Amino acid sequence: MGWASCPGARPLRNGPRACSCDRIGCPDAGSHPLSRAWQMQATTDATLLTHWWQSEPEANVILPTGRVFDVFDVPVAAGLTALAAMDSAGTASGPVAANGDRVLFYVATRNASDDEDEWWSCSLDYGPSTIEEMPGLRWHCRDSYVLAPPSILPTGQPASWLRPPDGRPLPDPLRVLDVLADTCE
Repeated sequence: MGWASCPGARPLRNGPRACSCDRIGCPDAGSHPLSRAWQMQATTDATLLTHWWQSEPEANVILPTGRVFDVFDVPVAAGLTALAAMDSAGTASGPVAANGDRVLFYVATRNASDDEDEWWSCSLDYGPSTIEEMPGLRWHCRDSYVLAPPSILPTGQPASWLRPPDGRPLPDPLRVLDVLADTCE
């Protein structure tokens, strides 16, 4: 698919905040990259990826956003309603994942500017550290990441694909955002 990835921490069964990282009381147990250098580390190199997962077979899968794709992240009720609306309208949803109480819609990235100075963020942009500030619609783009299936969520359940990636071009984010914004209101 050409999607870069890197290893992520995994939740441990020792309690709700138990994480495979070495932080005591990790605030994001099992839902973050193993390395602080994850943006530079993420790769599509099959040899390196194979080495990482042979060394850490239980590591979660971290996908950086804003490179090949962005991700709209919505509460599960809104996500399933939006997915049904897209189906009934014949609108392509692209890949869609279920991550616990959230549904993730993978869309073409808006970070395609040739000139870095032309890129700007918006109030929907989501950084991994702002989860509590954005309970509704979140937009993962440049400088963010998502936990991808088959990663294990802090609840112990696996993330799963509702619509797996199939190699088709990713949908226009503004078309998907239009449906999601209506559903999330």
